[in-house]
Parts: sequence; structure tokens; C-alpha cells
Amino acid sequence: MTHDSFRTVQFLLKMSLRSRITEDPYYRFKSAFEIAVAADLGVKIDVNQANVDDWLRLPGISIHQARQLVTLSQAGVAFYSISDLAAALNIPISRLQWLAPVLSFQYYDRSSALPSIQINGATAAELVQIPQLSPELATQIIAHRERDGKFTDLANFQQRLGLSGEMIGALMHYLQF
Repeated sequence: MTHDSFRTVQFLLKMSLRSRITEDPYYRFKSAFEIAVAADLGVKIDVNQANVDDWLRLPGISIHQARQLVTLSQAGVAFYSISDLAAALNIPISRLQWLAPVLSFQYYDRSSALPSIQINGATAAELVQIPQLSPELATQIIAHRERDGKFTDLANFQQRLGLSGEMIGALMHYLQF
């Protein structure tokens, strides 16, 4: 095989791999080459928001380890670096370092998380604690809920109350259905 033929085959393999990674959001990487291609495509796994399927995309991560990381994250443990992941899994950093190009370590301030209110059970006093929700709107929410039943989701809530997109944008972070 000539050098040019080799480069052509390598290019075709890379393009095929790029296509598979792009089309399948849970494509499981098999090698450092695939991790590098994924990183070139902008694939990132947010380690503090990752689910088991996200972790299983990475070569060398077992189902047990994936579940362990998700459990720790859900319990409030934040991962700030590869060394945090290695410590959590009780493995050497070197076993994870090569995965760094697709890992994203985002900071989430859980202590300042917005309070959320269960819209289908909240009292008027609870509703008015939400910024931009007036006492009049709280009364309207309760009246609609009593008359027409529970709100099923944000779109149903918006439609039934005739709220603007701007208002829904301001309220949506505070509401649970």
C-alpha cells in the first residue's frame, strides 16, 4: 500500500467515524483515536450532569463505575478535575487522563439553586414567593387549577393562563408539574 493510499483509507475511516459519532449521541468510543475525533467534533460530557449512559460512552468505564459516579453526583459531590474522578473511583489518574479531551468540568452552585414550587399543590402564599408572580396571578392559577384540574406541563400552564413567552421564561425555573 502506498503512502497516498494509506492516507486515503485513513481519511475515509475518519469520515465514517465522524458520521457515526454525529448520528449517535450515545456512540461508545473504543480508542484514543475515537476520543480525539469526538473532541474535534466538540463532543463533551459534563461530568457533574452525566448519566450512566454518558459515562458508558467512555472506554474503560464499567457499569459499576458509571453508577457510582452518578450516585455521587446526585448526592451533591462535585467533580472539578480528573483527579477528583480518579479519587472517587479509587483508580490512578493515568487511567482517566486520556479521556480529558471529551470531559467537561462545569461548576454548579447547588446552594444557590432556584427554589421550585409544585404548581399543582402550591398555596397562594407559596406562589407569590416566585419572582414576577403577582398575587393576582397566584389567585388565577388556583382558580384554573380548581376549575379545570391540574396543569400537565409548562405549555399547558401557559395556554390555560394566556401568559406571554417572556413571562413563562421568567417563571419556568421555579415551577414543577
